[in-house]
Amino acid sequence: MIFILSTRQLTSSTKKTQYTNEPGDAHYLILPDEAIVPDHNLHHVDAEKWITQLTQEATTGHHPSHHPLAQFKTGNILFFAHGYNNSPEEVIQRHKLLDKHLKQHGFTGTIVSFDWPCATYTLNYLEDRIDAYQSALKLVTAGITPLAINQLKEDENQCDIDIHLLGHSTGAYVIREAFYQASKNRTLQRIHWNVSQVCFIGGDIARQSLSQDDRKSAPLFAQSTRITNYQSPFDNALKISNIKRAGLAPRCGRVGLPDDAPSHVVNVHCGDHWQQLTEPHKEIKIGNWSHSWHFHCTHFAEDLALTLMGDIDRQAIPTRERNNGELSLRSKSNIIEKKQKRRIKEWE
Repeated sequence: MIFILSTRQLTSSTKKTQYTNEPGDAHYLILPDEAIVPDHNLHHVDAEKWITQLTQEATTGHHPSHHPLAQFKTGNILFFAHGYNNSPEEVIQRHKLLDKHLKQHGFTGTIVSFDWPCATYTLNYLEDRIDAYQSALKLVTAGITPLAINQLKEDENQCDIDIHLLGHSTGAYVIREAFYQASKNRTLQRIHWNVSQVCFIGGDIARQSLSQDDRKSAPLFAQSTRITNYQSPFDNALKISNIKRAGLAPRCGRVGLPDDAPSHVVNVHCGDHWQQLTEPHKEIKIGNWSHSWHFHCTHFAEDLALTLMGDIDRQAIPTRERNNGELSLRSKSNIIEKKQKRRIKEWE
């Protein structure tokens, strides 16, 4: 099953109901695995059914018998917030790629695509950011907090499911804005909710916004266990000289974290690894390769899976290494070299 939380406005005609590129109410969708496009008439369900089925799908076990929450079900849910210039069809394509590659590396959680309205042509960038702002709070009000409330119900369905967030491009802005807007909502502040792992890929938010004393990012820092920023200096979609990005400060997805980022925010440099990748065949629609390679790279998926599971310290995740003091995604050549050295040592 494919779970989608959409905030696209609906428009109806004599033939069918379609999702537009304008902000609207939250819509809960459950699609079969073979679906390639969302159909509101076929796939829309009410919030209660969506939360119930999502929780059941995400449940993978129980806490050990000695754990204080031994009777509680466990599992993982990953909310994926896409970037600008993504159609609903493209969101589903990337959803399926993420799900496939993460499962290959042991991640047993369930993915939810948070499909906020954005145009399918690039010059709509600034309008897309306004639509992202208007949709951001719904990620919390219609997605995260209902799940948190459901976990607190005192019945046989009690569960302790970890919620994670992955933001690609402007999706990182959606996530940061969602936490900030939620912090100003008194009703939400009465509900105890937080998330485990937050990850940014090609993050389209200002580098300085991840500083320790940034006011708008403070709620994100406070309510997440760990934040990982995957950075590539070769991400040409985030270059400042781009006409649609005029006047914007350097972005964290291209230049990394500021020196005064909080201690639980970690930067993973991906430039060396990206340079060794081969772009998929041109018939495969991938968008900007330097900005969207993450969806097609199983090595990156392994690092992301290990990050989401949270069992290994960020410094010890085996897909990473230290280069000139920076934590980096280990390049293919370095992996091969390490394996060869290990074999030589075994022969000796």
